Amino acid sequence: MTEEIEAKGLARSFGDLVAVDGIDLSVSEGEVFGFLGPNGAGKSTVVRMLTTLLSPTGGQAFVGGQDVVKNASDVRRIIGVALQDAAIDPLMTGRELLKLQAVLHGIPRPSARKRGEELLERVGLAAAADRRVGTYSGGMRRRLDLALSLIHEPRVLFLDEPTTGLDPTSRAALWEEVRRLNSEFGTTVFLTTQYLEEADELAGRIAIIDYGKIVREGSPADLKASIGAPTLRIDIDPQNLDNAQSVLSGFGIDRPARDGRVAIGLDGGVAKVAEVVSALEQHGVEVLHLELDAPSLDDVFAEATGRRLEGAEPST
Repeated sequence: MTEEIEAKGLARSFGDLVAVDGIDLSVSEGEVFGFLGPNGAGKSTVVRMLTTLLSPTGGQAFVGGQDVVKNASDVRRIIGVALQDAAIDPLMTGRELLKLQAVLHGIPRPSARKRGEELLERVGLAAAADRRVGTYSGGMRRRLDLALSLIHEPRVLFLDEPTTGLDPTSRAALWEEVRRLNSEFGTTVFLTTQYLEEADELAGRIAIIDYGKIVREGSPADLKASIGAPTLRIDIDPQNLDNAQSVLSGFGIDRPARDGRVAIGLDGGVAKVAEVVSALEQHGVEVLHLELDAPSLDDVFAEATGRRLEGAEPST
């Protein structure tokens, strides 16, 4: 299968700060590829290099077979980009912005008008097309940004954290549009996100980045299967933390957990829960709450990095 996106030893430093540390990536034609990691892990920096907005300080990257540095203009012609911090003129209407975007891409006026109307309908903005963008909600702006990125029918679509800050309804609508683009038109999608559910829902394959390095890569199912035992999480009095960890060490491997909670990969799964609770009670540890969950992408991240994704502190 043709590789639409490829990175070889791709790196980017800002002075002494290494944001992306020599990563290798490949995304096949027609694939939805999820790029998962906490804020500051290097996700947006990778996207900016792949979309020619930022030059690498090491390695190479190719999109559609074109070098992103040597053939930047060729790359721009075949990609669509919806960035997290995209600037949209609040005084223009949605329809006006689509017309402007079409002009910038050299699309003939009749084709541009037809294409613009189709996109407004597709992203659910037909009724708001003549309103100034400054009156749009966050979800409406994100959907308009998606439409703008699609005006020239790109082969490859880069979505940089497209649903950050959106309500559940708007997020679900954008997910559905991404699925339709991929299934109906074969658009290759490179999706960066810090939402585990989003990556699990949309991506056929995922790479997890942390501190500028790829720490895991594979399909969501394979990554979760690699964890093995389900995760048992138990809330306890923090004063009993050491005692609880000592007891639980005999039931499975320790996994990262938030304050006031202990977690292990429970060997034997649900059949061992009662035994765990009994052992804790015998050692004077009161169980305030417990839950047993099948392996998740957050468990994959925790196993790879030693910390939970949602609790990660930005590093870049």
